[in-house]
Amino acid sequence: MPQLGETVTEGTITKWHKQVGDAVAEDEVLFEVSTDKVDSEVPSPVSGTISEILVQEGETVSVGTKLAVIGAASDGAAGPGASAAEPAAGAEEVAESEDMESPAASSPSATSPPEAEQATVAGVGATASGGADELGGGRRSQAAQAPAKPPTGGPARPGTRPADQRPPSGPAPGGPSKLLSPVVRRLIAEHGLDPAEIMGSGAGGRITRDDVLAAVERQGGNGAAPNGSSPAEPARPAVAPEREAAAPATVVAAGPVPVAGERDTVVPFTNIRRRTAEHMVRSKATSAHTMVAVEVDYTAVDRARGAQKEHFKAVEGFSLTYLPFIARAVVDALSEWPYLNSSVGADELIVHSEINLGIAVDLDFEGLLVPVVHRAEEKRLVALARDISGLASRARSKRLTMDDISGGTFTLTNAGGFGTFITVPVINQPQVAILSTDGVRKRPVVVEMPDGSDGIAIHPVGNLVLSWDHRAVDGAYAAAFMAKLRDILQSRDWAAEL
Repeated sequence: MPQLGETVTEGTITKWHKQVGDAVAEDEVLFEVSTDKVDSEVPSPVSGTISEILVQEGETVSVGTKLAVIGAASDGAAGPGASAAEPAAGAEEVAESEDMESPAASSPSATSPPEAEQATVAGVGATASGGADELGGGRRSQAAQAPAKPPTGGPARPGTRPADQRPPSGPAPGGPSKLLSPVVRRLIAEHGLDPAEIMGSGAGGRITRDDVLAAVERQGGNGAAPNGSSPAEPARPAVAPEREAAAPATVVAAGPVPVAGERDTVVPFTNIRRRTAEHMVRSKATSAHTMVAVEVDYTAVDRARGAQKEHFKAVEGFSLTYLPFIARAVVDALSEWPYLNSSVGADELIVHSEINLGIAVDLDFEGLLVPVVHRAEEKRLVALARDISGLASRARSKRLTMDDISGGTFTLTNAGGFGTFITVPVINQPQVAILSTDGVRKRPVVVEMPDGSDGIAIHPVGNLVLSWDHRAVDGAYAAAFMAKLRDILQSRDWAAEL
């Protein structure tokens, strides 16, 4: 199983593109894997013939697990670019440790004997560093220090905060035999467990995340959490968002678990559905969710959009929707109200110096991914539109990289295409705010006539809803941000940006 991000500890094989006996070329797509970060297509590391598949579709295994064996290309089954007589010369076993940080982790095995002429598919691809909750391996947002309590007036630009430090990479306290992944170390620490008392079920007796969660369940889920925080989201030193560790693998039910009746249909959770459920429950348990909504008159946006949409689609190859206009306005509003572009740390607010916009993308009602437009503050309207369209396309075709889904600092979710009125989204941890864009409809509105009297006109109108973490800011701050956002959308000369 490839290491698809620093905090990724396991993956689910969702589809094999090749079967036993099939020829495969180097870099040809071999299988699809779903993790708590992203769904990815994984290429073959060598050319040859599939001689054995060790992990079947639907199975979830730890990083470093051997998935398949590729032998020499057999007669009549050679992969593209190789003759039937040529073996997979120099093929070697590729294996990656679950804990990429530990210097004592098991090293990859030596080259397979020549007579075997096989390659074991395991850690395909390079390791990517970093990881977001939704969403590793991306650019790192710099954190800026700010007072824990926002001022009552306009915000001051925060100073620079020292870069976060990587946790120690040496053996865990349990001794050299207890090699622990970063996620397992964090879970053990936050629940106050002793690794020496946990029986490992992983390769070589290694402790897995499931082993830790089982130990927590046995002690009644009452592990120690620092600073009085809940075990679901403990207080800890501030780190950049992409270094947030993965959520626990099980959603704890609040009451009795329903049982299907004879006439009911049971639809098992997919991996992405399960991870989404865990992330949403953890977010509700972590943040003090509050919402504020404003009504926006999109006349200025519609005027510019209507005049350019046909030409724009012909040139760019995709439609110009309301979303890029909203994204552009969000970036400018956040520059004036930066505490909504932040994360809550250990008794502090970490205000991010970059605005990395997460864009929620629906995957044909099968799940949700949040790819990220990095450094959005440096992009104007057309560039944002291109990035948003490209990320959505790659998300739906399973071509996102770990960099594409890492480091988000503020998220947009767009249900407006279904004509929604008000949508209250759940915050994407460890961010403190998420904006929902609802449907735009033509409605009668009151307008001021040239002579100062009031009149009725038909304008395109829609709602914007902000879910925000009351730990980070108060209602006046969130409302002021929304007022600024509305003002930008209603008053800017958008034609100048097109």
